[in-house]
Amino acid sequence: MSTATTHGARDHARAQAGQRAEFQPTIPAAGAVDRPPGVAPADMLWEETVEPGNYAARVLPRGANLRLTDRDGDTCVQLLVFNAAATAERLNLPDTVKIQWQAYLGQGALLLSDMGRVLASVREDSSAGHDLFNAMSTQARNDARYGSGSVHGAAPNARDRFAVALAKFGLSRRDIGPAANLFKRVIVAPDGSFTWHGDESPPGGQVLVRCEMDVLVALTVTPHVLDPRSAYTVTPLGVSAWRGAVTPPDDPVRLSTPERTRAFENTEDWYLS
Repeated sequence: MSTATTHGARDHARAQAGQRAEFQPTIPAAGAVDRPPGVAPADMLWEETVEPGNYAARVLPRGANLRLTDRDGDTCVQLLVFNAAATAERLNLPDTVKIQWQAYLGQGALLLSDMGRVLASVREDSSAGHDLFNAMSTQARNDARYGSGSVHGAAPNARDRFAVALAKFGLSRRDIGPAANLFKRVIVAPDGSFTWHGDESPPGGQVLVRCEMDVLVALTVTPHVLDPRSAYTVTPLGVSAWRGAVTPPDDPVRLSTPERTRAFENTEDWYLS
């Protein structure tokens, strides 16, 4: 089909209707092809496969479930979470670690804001582990390691990808704080050094989190800064989100420790006010 004329270009464009690329969001989300069992099409909020080196961002309501899938077993995700109604409140990794007395993110853990509130809770985790201590990649680092680390280069860096993602929501580089690194396991040795176990994530490994506030979720899919491989290596990420119920007072995660109960109470107090 010729695109040399306006009519030809129009007909060519319209002929693409119904075609689906590997890396794109499903719109409308009700047409999701990987809908979880028991979830009605109308309850789907987001389905997307994020290609290596790219980013995604979405506002999700309180109670929503967000499922991240290591499709091929070698993804690495940098995750930022903001209070969607007041984006000055965002994920605070030092508080997430110290308030829960736990250095390693996993099932039952909370993602806490800098205001002592719960942004999200980890409901399920079938991955090998994560990392809450190391920084995200920058252009200077990726330039030195891979040769081309610019946002549109062959080895895009996480920080610049976040800048693009957050700009669409009125945020800037000043709003990029430390991100959680998902699907790459890093262990902290007694002397404070890091031991890389990042090649242990299984294909199909998943992290399921529940949004405990209305949140802006932003993520990038780029190699971990400790990844020892010389090539820019990362595989796609599957993303799904659907509506769910607000955490009830008798939720086992909420009641698992006094600190977590208090964080949920802080969250509920914010909604009351």
